Parts: sequence; C-alpha cells; structure tokens
Amino acid sequence: MKKESFYLTTTLPYVNADLHMGHALEFVRADIIARYKKLSGFDVYFNTGTDEHGMKIYERAVAEGMTPQEFVDANFTRFKDSVKIFGMDEDLHFIRTTDKVHEQAAKEFWKRVSDNGFIYKHNYQAKYCVGCEETKSDSDLVNDECPIHPGRKLEVIDEENYFFKYSAFGEKLLEFYKANPNFVVPDFRFNEIRAFVERGLQDFSISRLKSKMSWGIPVPGDENHVMYVWFDALTNYISTLGWPVNTTPSASGISPLAGGENLFEKYWVNGNPTQYCGKDNLRFQSAMWQAMLMAAGLPNSHQIVINGFITADGGVKMSKTLGNVVDPRDVVTEYGTDALRFFLAKEISNFEDSPFTMERFKESYNSGLANGLGNLVSRIMKMAQDNLDEPVTIPEWEDMEEYYTLLKNFEIKKACDHVWSQISILDQTIQETVPFKVVKTDKVAGQKMITDLVIKLNSIRRMLTSILPDTAGKIKVLIKENKVPEAPLFLRKD
Repeated sequence: MKKESFYLTTTLPYVNADLHMGHALEFVRADIIARYKKLSGFDVYFNTGTDEHGMKIYERAVAEGMTPQEFVDANFTRFKDSVKIFGMDEDLHFIRTTDKVHEQAAKEFWKRVSDNGFIYKHNYQAKYCVGCEETKSDSDLVNDECPIHPGRKLEVIDEENYFFKYSAFGEKLLEFYKANPNFVVPDFRFNEIRAFVERGLQDFSISRLKSKMSWGIPVPGDENHVMYVWFDALTNYISTLGWPVNTTPSASGISPLAGGENLFEKYWVNGNPTQYCGKDNLRFQSAMWQAMLMAAGLPNSHQIVINGFITADGGVKMSKTLGNVVDPRDVVTEYGTDALRFFLAKEISNFEDSPFTMERFKESYNSGLANGLGNLVSRIMKMAQDNLDEPVTIPEWEDMEEYYTLLKNFEIKKACDHVWSQISILDQTIQETVPFKVVKTDKVAGQKMITDLVIKLNSIRRMLTSILPDTAGKIKVLIKENKVPEAPLFLRKD
C-alpha cells in the first residue's frame, strides 16, 4: 500500500551565531511532528539546514579575517553536528544555501518571477536592520530602533536595486487565506498576518549591489547585483526537493530529471507542505514566501505553524549582555537530550512566549522525569521481573486517537500533558491496588495486575516515541526482556 506523503520544514538559522534555545524549540517541536507522522504511516520528508548568505554573515566573516565561504564552511560543520544534540530524526534532510543545487534553484526561481513580470529595477532609500536582514518602515521601529535588535544601528541604503512587486499580491493573499482557514496556526497569528496584508503591501528590494556586498547568489543576467538573502533563502524549501530539475523547464533551458523520482511533485505538490517557524518569521513565511510562490506560478505552502519566543525569567529577552542565556548544549551535557526535549515539549507554551530558567527546568526534570516517568518504569519493571515468568505479550494495536488528534493540531504541550496524566493515573493505580502485595497472597491475580501495568506502560511508551525517542527505545527493550533498568532512566538532580 502506497503511503501518503507529508513534507515538514523548519526555518534555516544563520550560521553566524551558535544554536540557542529558540532554535532548540523550533527543531524539537518540528521533530515531534515528523516522528508522529511517520508513526501514523506517512512517508515523511523532513527538512532543515543553514542560511549562509547576507550582510550579517559577510560582516562577521570580514571581522574574523576570513572569506565568507571559509566562514560558512567552518560554521556549517559545527552547526550540523550541534543539531544532533536535539535528537533529531535520522532521516532529517539538511540543506545549505551555498549548495550548488540551491544556487541553481534560486536563479531559476528569480527567472520565473521575472518572466512573469513581478521584478523591476528602482532607486530607493530605506532603513535596514542587518540583524533581521530586513528593510524597516518607521512604523516597525521603537525609538528609531529595531525592537528585535535594540541598540544595533540601522543602515541607510540609497541605491538602485531590483524590486519584487509584493503590492500586486495583497488581494490574492487574502483570497488564499479565506480559502484556507487553517493556513496559519495559531488563529491569533493568522489574524495578525491578515491584518498586515489588509493594510497594504509594499514592494521590497530583492537585490544588493555587488560592489557594496558581494556575498550572495548572482542575479541572473546582471553580474552587478546579488540576491537579497531572504529571496534566496526561502527557495530552500523547494530546492531541497530537487526543484527545478524535475519540474517543467522554463526559458532558461533547464530540463526535467530523466528517470528520477519527482520529489517536488511528491512532497510539495501532494505532501501538504508544513513549515515551523518563530513569530519573527510570520510575515516572511505566511505572506512574503506565499506571494513569491504565486509570482513563480508554483503551489503555496499548506500550513505555517508559529512558535512564540523563549525568554528569560519575567519575560525578559535572553541576552549574553544580561547574562541570562541558557545554552541548550550545556543542558544536554548534564541532563541528556530527552530531558531537554521533555521541557521544551511539556513546559513551554504551544504558541505564546515562555520563560526558560534552570530553576524551572530542574524542578520539572525532577518531578516529571526522575520522580515521575523514571520511577514508574522502575517500579513496574521490578514487579514484572520478580513475578512474571516471561515477557508480557503486547497488543499490536491500541487506541491513541486522543493523543494523535492533539499532535495533528500541533498541540504538543497538551499532548505531553495527556501522556503525563496517564503516568499519574498508572502511578495512582499502583498505590491503590498494591499488586506487589497481592501477588504474595494470590499469585494469579497479582500476575494479571502486573501484566496489565506493563501493557499500560507500553501504551505510554508508544506515545513517548515521538517526544522522547531515546527513552521510549529503552523502555521498549526493558519490556521485551522483562527487566528492571540497571540504572535509573533519569537521575534526580538536587
């Protein structure tokens, strides 16, 4: 039986900085959905990677006495290896925007948008935030500063660039939103982007003079310009699928891939392409990228899922200057990958900003993992090892509709709450029925009670497979071998 296709992608972080807790949230949340979809029988294509062009990369490379290519090559390796600490699915696809296949795709995308009449040349002046890699209007600023990068001086650009006719897509986007009422999750972010589009869209620059900033993909037919980083980077969502090689050729002369599987058709056209991103990417992903796809004559995304920000205590922005940054690598080193995944999935709001402090993390770790899940596994498997003659036969199918429905709606925190409610119920069952005592006076009844506990523990294990994959794997082995863990799954931290 042919599996239904599903495509999922995160945004691509810039390689000029270390991974931070916001990246961890986006990656882990997306990974949970990708794993859930695979467990549900879908053929999943899961994409992430690194964004390697733009002014901030160029400036950082110059500051460190390196060429931009040397800089991104050095940081790419570190970045790709770091992603592994989040326990990402081994089938994850990783793309770089300096890959030749991506460069080809970006150029072809430009040509198609241009051929369709949505690119023109214009002289302009604008305020530009290098941190956001985005032009800012006065209404976007607070005290004449970017609210996301306060204290960073805005650049004033005065030059002739190529522009994208963004203004031509206001009504088309609103019609698209109306026809797809679940396009942006959650609803309040969808309302936000609709209001933004309704106010009117302004054309924006999509190139930079090569003489001023040479690090970028050359504009087709004009060697004096390079592509604006966002116009280039957004194309990664389809370049990772081999587009345009295996699609209809344009006047550029690119031919379809002979004999190869059309991944673009399989996953983008027919795979409900879903994109995870932070709230600072709302406009880029749900409006700009969708308008660009329309301009190129390509199908739109299926859904955009918007996370809130990870903050410090009291909702304060995390900053090295303030000394409130928590490095996800440090957390994983001390507590393990699944401990970090647990906190990001269960203790962070689905869509609102949420704080991450080590105090909150330790409390949650001890109560939810060490004293909760870990203790439950040890208690049940100790009873099973001591009192059952052979491993429990596990049912092939269990009804997990409630849990899967929550994940289908991207309600990851609620899905985790559901799992831990089952952990609490199972723990309470042991307290009330005391099977470890019953088995001493009525072996048959006690063994049945313990068998039921193992079956229910396995149900929890199945739900944990997408959230805590490593821990779920360990529990599966313990049940299969009818053994108590040699060491606690999660050591309590005082």
